[in-house]
Parts: sequence; C-alpha cells; structure tokens
Amino acid sequence: MENINMENNTTVKGFSAAYAACGLKKNNAHDIALIYSEVPAVSAAVFTTSKVKAAPVVLSMENMVHGTARAIIVNAGNANACTGEQGLKNARETTRMVAEALGITPGEVLAASTGVIGAQLDMEKVEKAIPELVKNLAPSNISGVVRAMMTTDSFPKVSSFSEKVKGVDYHVIGIAKGAGMIMPNMATMLCFIITDINISRGLLRRALANGTGNSFNKITVDGDTSTNDTVFIMANGLAGNEEPDEASFTEFQKGLTGIMYDLAKMIVKDGEGATKVIHISVKGAATPDDANKAARTIANSSLVKTAFFGEDPNWGRIMAALGRSGIVMKENRVDILIDNIKIVGQGLGRGFEAEKEAALMMKNPEISLTVELNIGQFSDWITTCDLT
Repeated sequence: MENINMENNTTVKGFSAAYAACGLKKNNAHDIALIYSEVPAVSAAVFTTSKVKAAPVVLSMENMVHGTARAIIVNAGNANACTGEQGLKNARETTRMVAEALGITPGEVLAASTGVIGAQLDMEKVEKAIPELVKNLAPSNISGVVRAMMTTDSFPKVSSFSEKVKGVDYHVIGIAKGAGMIMPNMATMLCFIITDINISRGLLRRALANGTGNSFNKITVDGDTSTNDTVFIMANGLAGNEEPDEASFTEFQKGLTGIMYDLAKMIVKDGEGATKVIHISVKGAATPDDANKAARTIANSSLVKTAFFGEDPNWGRIMAALGRSGIVMKENRVDILIDNIKIVGQGLGRGFEAEKEAALMMKNPEISLTVELNIGQFSDWITTCDLT
C-alpha cells in the first residue's frame, strides 16, 4: 500500500473539484466547494445519529437511495440546520442549480453544510457562486475543497492511499473537517472520500460501515453531537479493475479504514483546547456494551481530560469515571496503565515511583491509557484529547 503525497496535487481519475468565496464566511474566505465525477459513481454514506437533522442531511439521505451520485456541493459558514421547510427548499434549490449547471439530475447531487445553526442560507450568494465553481473544475483542486469547508479547524485534514486489484492501480483520497462537538456517533464533522476503484455498492457500503465504526465513531472531543454529520464515499470505477475478490477487498478495507482513522485522529488533535491525543483501551469487560460505556465515560470526563493536560496521573478520576459508567465491575480487580506504566493494580495505587514514571509519559503528544477490568473477555477503545 502506498500513501499519496497531497502536496504533489495527486488526482483520482475522473474526479475534479472547485472552490470559491461567496460571502457566507467573513473576510472573503473560501466557503463553498464542488466535487464532480465525470461518470456516475457508486456511492455510500453515513449520517448523524442526532434526531435533529440539517436540511442537507435530509436531502442527501433521500438522494442516496439511488445508489449513485455525480457531485457533492458543500458550504461552510451556514449549517442550514433548524431552518424548517424553507431550509429544505433551499437545499433542494442548491442541488437543482448545481445539476443544471453540470447537465445532470438533482438526484445525482449530494449536499453538505457546516457553520451557524438556525439561519437561512443566503441563496443569492450561493446562486452566484455555482457558475464559477463549474467553470473552475479541475482535477488538482481537491485540496482546496478542504480549506473551503473549514470552520473552527486550525489545519486542513487530508489522507490518501493507492493500491492494486490484480495489477491495476486505484487511488483513494479522503478529506475532512471538524474540531469541536465531536462524539460518537460522529458529529460536527464532514468527510468526503473519492476513489476510482471499480467496486459494487454492496461492498462499498460494507467498507464504509466498517471504516466508520473504527474511526469516526471511535473519537470524542467535547461530548456534543451535531446536526450535520456526514461521510460520503464515491467510487467511479474508472481505474478499470476487475471486481475485487475477498483478498483485494480486504486490502481496500484496510486502506480505507486507515485513512478514515488518520482523518479522525486529526480531528481529535484539532479539538478546541486540545494539546494531547489520548488512546483509551478497556479490556476484560463483562459485555461489549460495558467495554464501550467504560471507554466512553472515561473519554468524556472533564476531570480525566484536565488531568492529562496537567500531566497528573490522578487515577482516582479514572476510577470515579468507571464507577459512574454503570458497568459490571469489581474495584479490587481493576488495573490501570499509562503507556506501559501500571499505576493501579487490583484496585490499589502502585505508589509514588509508578506515578512519577507515568507523569513523564504524560508529557508525550500521544498517550495510551489502558484499563483492565478483569471481569470478562470483551474490549473496546476510543480516542480523545485533553482539555485545557
């Protein structure tokens, strides 16, 4: 597997992109972008689990029923969420205008928005931008799309790889935005993945579901959930490979999950108030749900997060989080390790020297926290950040 260097403007066959400033953001910053496939692309998506869904999410869920798409239109600066029927009309009108300009159908256009909730989209600004976007479509513009959809992000998030199916090369590029309000399942994040692999929709959906489960659904920053969460993947088949067999699909799945986790980890690193990335593993739980609940409760604990910021191995905060998580546990079986330093054994602290070693480990930009419950055989993990 080969990682693609985005600095070299690597492209994916058949895809082009454009970005513009239409005035939704301040200071004439880029705030609207378009991704286009010259042929229909097999598509799959994952959306927010919030019961309050933004208009572009509702519309894209409808359009995703077709199974193929040609374009993604995205804007930043306005979420078009909690905007009622007018918001949905605006989303439909946006995809209609894009479709007309590209000579495709509105059902082939997916939409995404991010920004302020509760304000109507300024359709006059959007309408003026669409002809410019279509005019400026170019294969090398995908990296510019990332900047156009940034809001509170401090850096663009891009990851990619290339692989072969029976000797035929294909490429995959993923871009994402997100920094605050990140909690499984996904939240206030957008991710678009494009690839030229020839693959069935069934396999693509399977790969996306597996990839999401091991990336965006395994991160938390501040415990909030958004209305606009969206992951799109489009595969236009122009690599010309045979349908992947199980071995080739496994390689595709490995690469896809890899870039999705890369992007997810970048989002955690860019969390508002974050200085460290913390990988939390819970082992030996009674049930899978217990393992997940324990990991998530620790990850969302403000006291635990501030302890990591302060480089303080205050294991009492971790035990307190476990105690309120609602899981089956026995205090006298719990072991806690920071990196490979055991600071708690069988529910008891291991003393000053162990904590001193752990405090040194906590100076690192990435830290692992392992909790061994020693009750059952189930485990889970989550990635989070500290809190200043």
